Amino acid sequence: MPLGVFINSSSVLIGGLLGAMLGNAIPERVRTTLSVMFGVCSMSMGISYIVKVNTLPAVILSVILGVAIGELVYLEKGIATGIGRIRKPLEKVLKSGDKSDNAEFMTKFIGIVVLFCASGTGIFGAIESGMTGNHTILITKSVLDFFTAMTFAISLGPLVAMICVPQVIVMLTLFFGSTSIYPLTNDLMRADFTACGGILMLATGLRISGIKNFPIANMIPAMILVMPISNLWVTYIVPMLT
Repeated sequence: MPLGVFINSSSVLIGGLLGAMLGNAIPERVRTTLSVMFGVCSMSMGISYIVKVNTLPAVILSVILGVAIGELVYLEKGIATGIGRIRKPLEKVLKSGDKSDNAEFMTKFIGIVVLFCASGTGIFGAIESGMTGNHTILITKSVLDFFTAMTFAISLGPLVAMICVPQVIVMLTLFFGSTSIYPLTNDLMRADFTACGGILMLATGLRISGIKNFPIANMIPAMILVMPISNLWVTYIVPMLT
């Protein structure tokens, strides 16, 4: 049973709704400070995962190729367009009072969509949960996601809570597909996968904090490429260099 997946998604839903309810009661300066601090937390988590890297050249190559693919297919633009189309109808249904600038909204919203749905922790946690029944990673992630969702919902409104929908779809897909994915991997490949996720989390933190507007969504293909490239690098490139 995907217990960890449901706990993680529920934390985003509840945190997002609670943050939206508290929005008018929280001073603007507090909202701004909390947003920046959660960006810092994302960067800190990213760094802690990056240091677990096994094959740095393979991870860097995966990120470069992943960004190139994302840019070529306009991945982030497509996500932004989809969010833009559903934003107003959902805001009417949810009675959102969000008046934030559209460009600023998209920048922050896409960043946290990636943070919740495509982080190395969440993806690896869902795979491990499905393969071994160990939900520890996802439950731990739920604590951070709850407060992150609550903080961003204060400024972005209840749409943050709706991120639980794509999140649960992504994680359930990985959970049920893990029986065919996990046996094909090894510890070295998973270490590089985690490091690649850390790079995305670092870039997400920089974006959320307003330091640099990295194309986070366009980096997602790197998560698909990193383990195959890592395995090929160790199998063929490393022996040639030794």
